[in-house]
Amino acid sequence: MMWPSIALLTFVTLQRLGELALARRNTAALLAKGAREVAAEHYPVMVALHTAWIIGLWLLASGRPVEPFWFAVFTGLQALRLWVLATLKGRWTTRIIVLPGEPLVTSGPYRFLQHPNYAIVVGEIAALPLAFGLPFYAIGFSLLNALVLYIRVKAENAALKGAMILK
Repeated sequence: MMWPSIALLTFVTLQRLGELALARRNTAALLAKGAREVAAEHYPVMVALHTAWIIGLWLLASGRPVEPFWFAVFTGLQALRLWVLATLKGRWTTRIIVLPGEPLVTSGPYRFLQHPNYAIVVGEIAALPLAFGLPFYAIGFSLLNALVLYIRVKAENAALKGAMILK
């Protein structure tokens, strides 16, 4: 049966496109309030990585069966993603945007982790390919994502410290 894999890939693709639109709107609003973007040079690499991940899944996973365990893990990660979005509201964006004077968010999942959204993305990058029985794909993109996140988290932490938001 092809339709479960096609439905799941369609969902993820539309979700990511919707998130990009939300991020663009939130970024514009934050910049209008005096925020600034930090470390923008890595952003195209991050977008390319996520785009390649989705395109590759479309090429390799269409028509493959969906493994229930990994689908459940991925579904749980989506619930956590919604928690992050609901917690950050208009401050959620895919770029590193710093609004000087704004306190660091410490509610919701941010009570437990400094960067919960990145932890969720780490899980998604691995869980979705595993749901399609693609362990080497999961490992390869997880390693690439780790490199991007290393750069991003370092830049974000420095930006937050510079804005005196992170102690």
